[in-house]
Amino acid sequence: MRITLAAAAFFVLASPLSLNAQAPTSAEPFKVGTFEIAGVPTVGIVLRDSLVVELNAANAVLEMDSSYPAIPMPADMLELIGRYEYGLKLRMYEIVNDLVAGGALDADGRPDFVHEVADVRTLPPIMYPGKILNAAVNFYTHVNETGTPEERAEARQQRRVNRGVPYLFIKPSRGAVIGNGDPVVIPYGRVRTDWEVELGTVIGRSAKYVSAADAQDYIFGYMVSLDISDRGGRPPGGAPFQSDWFVGKGHDTFAPQGPWIVPKEFYGDPMERLHQTLSVDGEQMQEARAGDMIHTLYELIEYASSIITLYPGDVINNGTSGGVGMGTAVRGEQRFLQPGEEIVATIEGIGTLTLPVVAGDEPGPGTGARLPPLGTLED
Repeated sequence: MRITLAAAAFFVLASPLSLNAQAPTSAEPFKVGTFEIAGVPTVGIVLRDSLVVELNAANAVLEMDSSYPAIPMPADMLELIGRYEYGLKLRMYEIVNDLVAGGALDADGRPDFVHEVADVRTLPPIMYPGKILNAAVNFYTHVNETGTPEERAEARQQRRVNRGVPYLFIKPSRGAVIGNGDPVVIPYGRVRTDWEVELGTVIGRSAKYVSAADAQDYIFGYMVSLDISDRGGRPPGGAPFQSDWFVGKGHDTFAPQGPWIVPKEFYGDPMERLHQTLSVDGEQMQEARAGDMIHTLYELIEYASSIITLYPGDVINNGTSGGVGMGTAVRGEQRFLQPGEEIVATIEGIGTLTLPVVAGDEPGPGTGARLPPLGTLED
């Protein structure tokens, strides 16, 4: 196959390595998210955790300077993620540098495409991930949270001796994914709705059979993620299965994500700095650091990519720590979400998700199957 000089030049310019080599540093670290502006989902650059810059509009102004070549802007976050290392990262650095140098972030000099975060609605950053993979029981403090102290210690010791391979399950995307400020809906009649805060890792490049040693190269960035769970179990009778992951993990609103994504170059290594917490109505329920993880984030990527190809915008959640509602180790009793409460989940260096909890509406009459109400915790 003949490759012309022009084609060769294109491949050199378009490769991630060459772009990284020539790209300037960003004047300020930034995050990226999706926001409702004038009624339209809009991709934005987040600066100082307080300002949202409309990417398309800011780029249009930048390109009025003829020294900047025209670059098509992404239609949504999925396209941004897929093209980030192929030209968009450099252009986003240029936009940030131009805004900072021109004083466009100052209160008295902001253009109309720069908004206060509080003045726009924050949507889920990715609308919507192709797939969400969650790690089950991937923190030592989450191993056997209902046993006696001796049983918990023994279970954790056994897990340290025999880590095995990760356990991953698929969580639904559209319908389950919600953003900051959106309500978590307790399904009608269910009384065992639980919380789990997790690091959401966003894949940046297609990945198949990726080793843990190379996994960082395939990451775009990180966000706060929750794995809301229904601990009530499946309806009685029928198929003889003791567990039902679809019932337990698949309800609407059970996959909060956001409030935005931190590109990996602005966060660092999660296995060194991860610090995640969750509170319900002001009471801290969970706190964890990376040292409590059983399998590293990179081992999760290695395992996942050995089974299915990961694509840009796919999300892998790292699992949760001790302190979930079904556990008794932290509070001495089980405790589940109630309508009217508020969940606040934070990962240091990324951001905070604040989510009200509401009761689901009673379904109308119909012929389809539905989960029976559980009634009370004693049922």
